Amino acid sequence: MDYQHSFEGRAAMSEPPVLRPGQPVGDSLRAIAGHLLTEAHDILEDENREPAVAVHDIRKEMKRWRAMLRLLAPFLYDHNKSLREDARALSRKLTSARDAQSAIDAFHDAIDGTLHLPPTLALGSLVTIHARLEERKKENQKEIWDDDTRQALSDYITAASYQVSHWPLQIGFADLADRLAMTYRRARKALPDEWETAHADDLHELRRRVIEHRYQMELVEPAWPRLGRIWVDEAQRLRNRLGAFQDLAVLMHLTEPHQPLAPWRSRLLPIIAYRQAEHAKSASRVAARLFAEPPKAFRRRLEALWEAQGAA
Repeated sequence: MDYQHSFEGRAAMSEPPVLRPGQPVGDSLRAIAGHLLTEAHDILEDENREPAVAVHDIRKEMKRWRAMLRLLAPFLYDHNKSLREDARALSRKLTSARDAQSAIDAFHDAIDGTLHLPPTLALGSLVTIHARLEERKKENQKEIWDDDTRQALSDYITAASYQVSHWPLQIGFADLADRLAMTYRRARKALPDEWETAHADDLHELRRRVIEHRYQMELVEPAWPRLGRIWVDEAQRLRNRLGAFQDLAVLMHLTEPHQPLAPWRSRLLPIIAYRQAEHAKSASRVAARLFAEPPKAFRRRLEALWEAQGAA
């Protein structure tokens, strides 16, 4: 099969495939997976895209892809293991490139979010810190977003597209609801008992679960657009807060001995801690809303909405 031609054909589709009541769930999921890989392929082929933007966009698609693989894991058998392992390895390779941008975002967050407090850094220090972070970002991008990395991603997407076309997905919505509820349960279980004292590693793990839940719920959003959109937006809001907390943890690491921001550690740590506390507090409120109901009730809601939409 000519997969380059297949990519071009899919790109020409006017509407992306979605799950709809009354249509075979397995066939729809296979089409959605193929479309996702086409979008990732298009990112790699876009020579006009800035490296930082390309890294961000391809990481986003890989997160969406990995969430789908995890969702469908019991139904793919041997088709799934190598796809997940290779996707994880490629995603890890891109993480350090993203971490460089995360540190810059966190620095802006720490400064902009504490403007109402007495300043801890002189203007000259702000300029120097920002310059060091930008230089680190450029070096990371040169090392990571190179021809070898892009080729490895391209090869993976081509191989994955072939496997998707042979996925044995003979499942119904009840099977899918079981898996969505399992992801929901994992995320709910990862919620800290005490947000004020939660460790950065624990919140990072929660963020991973929330990302997975957010992208999996995006799959079923078209079945009930209004409620689905609200749910995905809430999950994204929680992800953003947890992501900002993690970005600040990356920035904090750069203040350790022998790291580029070590000279400003005593002045950066207070504002980093202040912003982390604010993000954790906001995240706790969103999480309380998003994960209010037990997993069994969440699953029943999914099936009831699906059946109601099918009867409409």
